[in-house]
Amino acid sequence: MFRRLFWFFTGAATGAWATVKVGRAVRRLNPDSLAVTAADRALETGARLRLFAQDVRVGMAQRETELHDALGLRTQSAPDAPQPLPAPRATLPGTTADSGSALPTRAGRGDRKHKNRKDEH
Repeated sequence: MFRRLFWFFTGAATGAWATVKVGRAVRRLNPDSLAVTAADRALETGARLRLFAQDVRVGMAQRETELHDALGLRTQSAPDAPQPLPAPRATLPGTTADSGSALPTRAGRGDRKHKNRKDEH
């Protein structure tokens, strides 16, 4: 008799546990819940990427300072001077400097008659 009661209560407890687990899974797999979960994970990933990028920038600046100091490129008294602009590009052979900057124009646009492609057949 105790054996039957034991298995009865074991089956009831297992059934209740399975029902709770299935209910949680159904709620978790609901489309609204999936969208919220995806949005939360995207925000979390974005925050982690921002922190990583910030750490990389700090490390780059630190390493650049170390390299400048090691190579003697930076002096303590002189501030960094702005770099001069590069020289203008040379023009292609056979063209003038003005021809590259002007946009081509369409002359006589109003005199042409436009045809449909259907009419050409």
